[in-house]
Amino acid sequence: MTRTENPENTELDTGGAPALSETDVVKIPRGVRLREDKARGGWVLLAPERVFQLDPVAREVLSRLDGERSIAAIVDDLAATFAAPRERILIDVRAMLVDLLTKNVLEVV
Repeated sequence: MTRTENPENTELDTGGAPALSETDVVKIPRGVRLREDKARGGWVLLAPERVFQLDPVAREVLSRLDGERSIAAIVDDLAATFAAPRERILIDVRAMLVDLLTKNVLEVV
């Protein structure tokens, strides 16, 4: 996947994968669950016949997907919470969301 940004930093060129703008709202669809895996320690995203082991960063992002907040609002929250550069967070969050969208475990509202 290639990642290039336009001058306004609003779109992501994902080489054929769905593009996301900061105003898009993404949610975890019906049938997919974010759950703590106490047996293995950590968090997972459970989808029909698939399990995605999450690192702490992915868990922080996915826990904020409420179907109401835009990607920009989530990125702003993460930047404030972790005192990290917003631009870097935006690039990483969009790349992760696009990857999970192509795997059909997230959807754009």
